[in-house]
Amino acid sequence: MRQTPVYIICSPRPLVGKTLVARLLSEFLLLKNGTVAAFDVNLKEPSLLDFLPKVTETAEIDDTFGKMSLMDRLIIPDGIAKVIDLGFHAFDEFFQMTEEIGFVKEAARRGVAPIVLFVGDIDRVSARSYPNLQRQIPPGSLVTIENEYVVRGELPAAFAEGKILHIAALPNFLKTYVDRLSFSFTDYLRQEKDSSTELHQWIRHNYLRFRELELSMILQGS
Repeated sequence: MRQTPVYIICSPRPLVGKTLVARLLSEFLLLKNGTVAAFDVNLKEPSLLDFLPKVTETAEIDDTFGKMSLMDRLIIPDGIAKVIDLGFHAFDEFFQMTEEIGFVKEAARRGVAPIVLFVGDIDRVSARSYPNLQRQIPPGSLVTIENEYVVRGELPAAFAEGKILHIAALPNFLKTYVDRLSFSFTDYLRQEKDSSTELHQWIRHNYLRFRELELSMILQGS
């Protein structure tokens, strides 16, 4: 039986493109599967709920009820891919919680596959946080997102040890375009007839990377 994926997009730093990655991944999964369940755990950052309100719900982990409510939704092997846009303010609390309850082992027992997409940066906070994830998350389930718009040049060596998913930087005028709340990556692919445009190629490239990641996880779980 194929495992139900739970993608956790995270960073201990604000403004690193985390919600952009969550939007891209959610739209890819919605296009491929026809459904996705997204959870927005944000406070001050741009909200996934604002961009994809039809498939996203807010989640809070400030108290025990909120934590258990979210975990109960994530641990269900219903075949519906889950995407969590984890705000930087909740990073430490979330992974402390998953470690305390043994989330990774319990998920595997139930046929759920957590995949952590850590948006890398060159700052000290990111460098300190990554080893903590490595101790909790199996190597095959921990992926570093190399967002070229944030990281100019090479990622620190510590991030290069595992899987890396590269996202190329968009020119500022295109970034402003895709940051509109009404913008949809999939709708753009469907409506733009010229497949040679930079944005068309950028979206297709990222969707392809997500598909490759998905296939690698399927092979890993088989």
